[in-house]
Amino acid sequence: MVAKTKTFSFNGVDAIPIDVQVKISSGNATFNIVGLPDKSVGESKERVRGAITSTGLSWPFERITVNLAPADLQKEGGHFDLAIAVGIMIEMGVLPQSFVDKYFIMGELSLDGSVNPVGGVISSAITANELGCGLICPQANGKEAVWAGDIEVVATPDILSLVNHLKGQQILSRPDNSRNFQNQKYPDFADVKGQEYAKRALEISACGGHNVLMVGSPGVGKSMLASRLPSILPDLELLEILEINMIASLSDKIVDGKLITSRPFREVHHSCSMSAMVGGGAKVKPGEVSFAHKGVLFLDELAEFPRQVLDSLRQPLESGQITISRANSCATYPADFQLICAMNPCRCGFLGDPRKECKKAPLCGEEYKSKISGPLIDRIDIVIEVAQIDYFSEIENAKSESSQSIRDRVLGVRDIQKQRFSAFSEFDKTVMLNSKIEGKFFDIFCEIDDSSKNILQHFVNRHKTSMRGISRILRVARTIADMDNSTKIQQKHIMEAMSYRRVI
Repeated sequence: MVAKTKTFSFNGVDAIPIDVQVKISSGNATFNIVGLPDKSVGESKERVRGAITSTGLSWPFERITVNLAPADLQKEGGHFDLAIAVGIMIEMGVLPQSFVDKYFIMGELSLDGSVNPVGGVISSAITANELGCGLICPQANGKEAVWAGDIEVVATPDILSLVNHLKGQQILSRPDNSRNFQNQKYPDFADVKGQEYAKRALEISACGGHNVLMVGSPGVGKSMLASRLPSILPDLELLEILEINMIASLSDKIVDGKLITSRPFREVHHSCSMSAMVGGGAKVKPGEVSFAHKGVLFLDELAEFPRQVLDSLRQPLESGQITISRANSCATYPADFQLICAMNPCRCGFLGDPRKECKKAPLCGEEYKSKISGPLIDRIDIVIEVAQIDYFSEIENAKSESSQSIRDRVLGVRDIQKQRFSAFSEFDKTVMLNSKIEGKFFDIFCEIDDSSKNILQHFVNRHKTSMRGISRILRVARTIADMDNSTKIQQKHIMEAMSYRRVI
């Protein structure tokens, strides 16, 4: 007989079932793991040996062979330890095979027998639930697992407690998931004095899910404005929460089982590498574009990023996901984010500033802006100039609007979009935003009259706007019309949308 347990491997956020087959036979005392294990899986031999002997059991000094099937799939991570250990104990006669047939098992073992937390528990629990099975996992991950639905979860602190639970000698209760969240507070727009033009652009961005680039001299408030955008975005829906936490779970970013319920805001330094931005590495881990899924990716000092890193954003900006291909693996991660960028007009930062002269104008600005490729700029819906303002004449008497009042308007516009899209059953209900309008829905939702077409045609001829640029103008105009509670896009909406296509 061969003992069999089940666990998971991961490809992106997808959990792939793995059969763990254990055979103890007579022969030299060896312990072999086959089935394309990496170094961390291969080292589990010592962790499993130490954990089992720490329970008081005698280690079988015979030939132990562990096969991880399918054999042609690379196995990575320490979460295979517990499934291997349970398989060995079944072969030793400590546990009957029938006790674990309905469970998937994952957990990393310590030499003293305790079970350490692992990544990917949420994806594993969801897949186990779909397959009609329960999940045995570390106690520290139990609160994550119960979010997968009505699934039997056994969260064990150590291997001995698990054995006693399966034998009915001890009860490991189902983890509690009540009030178990990570909530993040974002700064308020009430702190921003002046800059009404920029705040209007960010409100449009929040209403329709549009990408924004802010250009302005140092110290005008670009970063301050960007950091407040999440405070006016709608709350996450349940499916979005699960998607975000599946990514966080794979990267060990869930602390004490507390799920992330706030929209992500990822501020990336310009020294970021390509693998850190889009994902990759030896084990093809997610990058910043995936950590910003359903939230905001903020790139300050945009022109200081390596051009190759910036151009790697072009595909996820269009598709909402990123596929990382390597010679021996290929993984796809969600990457549906709002891109918010900020940059200076030139290297010294004062091109066009009336208070301070740029001594190398206009060459300084042209060289600086040329670092950003045209195809990337073409994917940004709103490009604005954030001007320097005078403290004494503008800020002292300026009235600031709170994020809550702006957010109320954003929620109203989002509801208008949902009602419009809900009338079409074939429309993807997970992307009911104006920035996502495509195909035949574009012609239906973004229709304009002849006078607006003439205005748009003149703008296109003058600025040599691409088809993608035209569609983004119309999407922004659709959002502005929704903010005016207008069923049709009018001339004023088109003209305001064109004003946000500032030529870089």
